[in-house]
Amino acid sequence: MNQPAKTTLATEPEVLEPDVPDTLLGGEARRFSRQWWFQLALRNAMLIVVVLVICFFSYRSLRFSSVDNVVTILIAAAPFALIALGQTLVILTGGIDLSVGSVIAVAAMTGAAVAKANPGQVWLTVLTAVAVGLLAGAINGFFVSVVNVPPFITTLGMLTAGSGAAYAIGGGAPINGLPPEFGAIANTTILGLQVPVLVMIAGIVILAIVMRRTAYGMRVYAVGGNRVAAEIAGVNTRRVLFSVYAISGALAGLSGVMLASRVISGPPNLGQGYELDAIAAVVIGGASLMGGRGSIWGTALGLLLIQTLNNGLDILLVPSYWQDVIKGVLIVFAVAVDVWTARRRQ
Repeated sequence: MNQPAKTTLATEPEVLEPDVPDTLLGGEARRFSRQWWFQLALRNAMLIVVVLVICFFSYRSLRFSSVDNVVTILIAAAPFALIALGQTLVILTGGIDLSVGSVIAVAAMTGAAVAKANPGQVWLTVLTAVAVGLLAGAINGFFVSVVNVPPFITTLGMLTAGSGAAYAIGGGAPINGLPPEFGAIANTTILGLQVPVLVMIAGIVILAIVMRRTAYGMRVYAVGGNRVAAEIAGVNTRRVLFSVYAISGALAGLSGVMLASRVISGPPNLGQGYELDAIAAVVIGGASLMGGRGSIWGTALGLLLIQTLNNGLDILLVPSYWQDVIKGVLIVFAVAVDVWTARRRQ
């Protein structure tokens, strides 16, 4: 009696490998041929763009390439980096987290309130802010993974609710009069770098290793590449989806307390619009909004490009509205490249 043939799922090339393959244009390119150089440039396009932008601003202003300005760029990038890292995990699963801006505000206000009530308890302040972010992310994850509410709707609702909660915590006003220990969270310097910069570097390295070298990272790519195939292959997709939103919320909470510590205050409107910059960094860094493709290093480069542009254009006295236009064009261009490369692979 004939046995039914077993069905296999060929998902590895699309799901498990986030980088652009060598065979993007069909077949292995001969080394140093025109096609080989084109593929090399395509794989490293973001790095090339970042280098060109840095060279341009360095040529236009000697101040841009100074050590102090480089440190300024890193300090400005640190809080955005944390929410961009969380956003990367969410986008890799094919979702999106619009709530990180309001989660930053709620975490900052909660942390400020705890710091004011418990002077000197820095660890309690940070832990509370991260816990608030984790709770908000867990709520998002529950509705997305268990209730199957679309991520856009879920996180948009959290964005609205979180914004209202931030104002409610402070009675509609910022929380001021915080102890100096609260300011030490973000303004302490170790080895010449502020704590947020060190946290940013550690976060990038750790998550890059996790996403590249662990089973969890492969599961995240698998869920984003083909959720049905991942479920058939034994991946607990609900758990993966829940976890990425929880991580995104926790990182937003940490970002919130660091931002509040920088100004030694708890503004209820802190973090407004930050979710857009985080999404921009991830998309410009090469992640696909459809999920399954992207990398932590790509997000880091995308973030570096955005912060470099912001800083360089400020030095050149370019109005802020033109800076927004430039960032918008970059996002559209990055998405267009993503669509083009996806079609070439097909």
